Parts: sequence; C-alpha cells; structure tokens
Amino acid sequence: MQHVIARIAARPDASNEMAEVLGELARATRTESGCVSYDVFQADAQPGLFYTVEVWKDKAASDSHMTTPHVAAAFAKAGALLSAAPEIVHVKQL
Repeated sequence: MQHVIARIAARPDASNEMAEVLGELARATRTESGCVSYDVFQADAQPGLFYTVEVWKDKAASDSHMTTPHVAAAFAKAGALLSAAPEIVHVKQL
C-alpha cells in the first residue's frame, strides 16, 4: 500500500472554490482502479486549509494518478486559488 497526505492552502477568499475543486477531484480519483481511498478534509479553524489523505494499491497507482486528466484539470483550476504550493508527502503506516 502507498499512503499520501497532501496539504493544500487556499487564499482566504477562495476556500469555497477550492472545496469545490477538491470535491470534484476526489470523486474522479475514487474511480481509479488503484485507489483504495481518497478523502478530503477542511480545517475547522482555518477554512482555507485542506488535506487529502490517500491510500493507493501501490506506488505505481499513486504515480499514475498524478498523470490523469482530472489531476491536471484540478491543478489548472486550483493554481489561482492557492496561497502556497501544495505539500505532498508519501508516508508509511506504523
């Protein structure tokens, strides 16, 4: 299994738009054959701060995800909404 956590920070005025972009991305991603789970969270105290928590069948599935049209579309839509570059971290479960 491959686990990935991403931190996405939207501009304060763009949190609703970012939530829509990430929701669309999550729905499309969950249909990928190598996706075990893909969840999006929004911080209570910071509405512009989002996290994705992803579980993939293997690293190849995670890598393939990054080349899909829905990821490219999400990056294109989210670019102007970001307050900082997304942080994507591959982690291992202990």
